[in-house]
Amino acid sequence: QVQLVESGGGLVQAGGSLQLACAASARTFSDYRMGWFRQAPGQEREFVAAISRSSGSTSSADSVKGRFIIYRDNTKNTVYLRMISLKLEDTAVYYCAAARSPNPHEIGRTQYNYTYWGQGTQVTVSS
Repeated sequence: QVQLVESGGGLVQAGGSLQLACAASARTFSDYRMGWFRQAPGQEREFVAAISRSSGSTSSADSVKGRFIIYRDNTKNTVYLRMISLKLEDTAVYYCAAARSPNPHEIGRTQYNYTYWGQGTQVTVSS
């Protein structure tokens, strides 16, 4: 069982930046590929970004490409989401997700690719 705890959310003005962190309780964090998803009120959960076990592969949604960067520190059991140039439409609850993967380069872009989920952290972008 892996527990994920997100942090770093908050209120920020449009154009500002935030960095989210997700700390994992996994014994061997490097066995897990990781992802970030978000869900705005009244909308379905959507993919934001993903990273492979080895950090060799990353992917991000078109809506955040060039503004959000996912990275991980396997020595700290933590995955991060660095967000810049935030827009009003980035307002959502952001969730961290994990899945054990035999392939060090595999990434997952759908929520069905993940086994473990955090409780989420709220990001609110104001005008």
